[in-house]
Amino acid sequence: MIVAYFRMTLAGMILLAASFGLSPALAADGFPFGLEMTLDAAPQPGSKRIPNLEIGDRGEVRLELWCKGGAGQFSVAGNTVIFVPGVMDNRVCSPAQVQMDDALLAELTEATTWARKGDYVTFTGRTNLRFHLNTN
Repeated sequence: MIVAYFRMTLAGMILLAASFGLSPALAADGFPFGLEMTLDAAPQPGSKRIPNLEIGDRGEVRLELWCKGGAGQFSVAGNTVIFVPGVMDNRVCSPAQVQMDDALLAELTEATTWARKGDYVTFTGRTNLRFHLNTN
C-alpha cells in the first residue's frame, strides 16, 4: 500500500511538472537522454552481468538489472530527478538476485538529484548510484 501511494505521488509530481511546461525528458541540459549507461560496480559472483540503463530521448528507460529487466521513466528538472519504475519482466532469478534487483530499483526510485561529471552520472538519494556512460 505504501509503494502504491509513493508511485501515485511520483506520478502526480511528474504531471505537475508537465503542467508548468517542463516535459519529463527535456527539462535539463546535460542529462544523458538517448544514451546507455552501466552501473559502476563489479559483476556478482557467477555472473558477468552489470546493471545498465538505456535512456530514451523522452526519458523512457529500458533497465537490465542483475537478473530482472523492465521499463521505467525519468523526469528531470534542473538537477532534480524522479524515476518511476514500470513493469519488470518475469524472469527466473535466484533469491539473492531478486534482493539485489529490488534494492537497486528502490535506490533509483529514492534518488532526488543527479549530477554529471564527464562520462559519469550520479543519482543521489539515500545512497549514491554512479553510472558510466557507454560512449564507445
